Amino acid sequence: MEPHMTQPLQIGFLLFPGLTQLDLTGPAQVLSRTSHSQTHFVAKTLEPVPSDCGLSLMPTKTFEDCPPLDLVCIPGGVGVSVPMRDEPTMAWLRAQGERAQYVTSVCTGSLVLGAAGLLKGYRAGCHWAWRDLLTSFGAIPVAERVVKDRNRITGGGVTAGIDFAFAMLAELRGADEAEVIRLGLEYDPQPFGAGGTPETARPEVMALVRKVYVESGMPARHADLLAIAEERGFG
Repeated sequence: MEPHMTQPLQIGFLLFPGLTQLDLTGPAQVLSRTSHSQTHFVAKTLEPVPSDCGLSLMPTKTFEDCPPLDLVCIPGGVGVSVPMRDEPTMAWLRAQGERAQYVTSVCTGSLVLGAAGLLKGYRAGCHWAWRDLLTSFGAIPVAERVVKDRNRITGGGVTAGIDFAFAMLAELRGADEAEVIRLGLEYDPQPFGAGGTPETARPEVMALVRKVYVESGMPARHADLLAIAEERGFG
């Protein structure tokens, strides 16, 4: 902890129905261990929030009683259109984003930041299947697991949230603390082979994934997100 620091660093994650829980819980597990910090899970009410895997998450703060955040983080998931169309959520996010030291996201959470007008002219990451939509919100899509542009730090798809969190931790507290927490969590990924990105996946696997995405309603969701961009005055 830096000697001049007196108040704990305030870290906040937005909760909304249909979020991808690993987008949230991966970075939350890491960042909640940041020295001299407090972590908040924020939603419109304190009612349980269902995630995309059936696990419900408990908010700890509402928009009304959430303190000013030093770091605000938005997860992604199939439910991103919910906060993107919700005016109280957008107003809360804009207010926090305008004063936060760091404005961050994981996966399609960057589209939520974009809808709030917080990524205009910024480079940003997103899940590969939705990355191109960033341009509809005035952002510049980048195919990297962690993208930093000034105080906007965004992670790629789902599992990139853990890498994002360690990059964020090093930014906040330095490499030593990041390495201590990494060892404590035994974070030593050892992939069983290439294939975790469109660039490294086998063509037949890529074709199967695209088929599954289409059958699960991706084109309709894509069109809906484009409609949100129009509704919010982008384009």
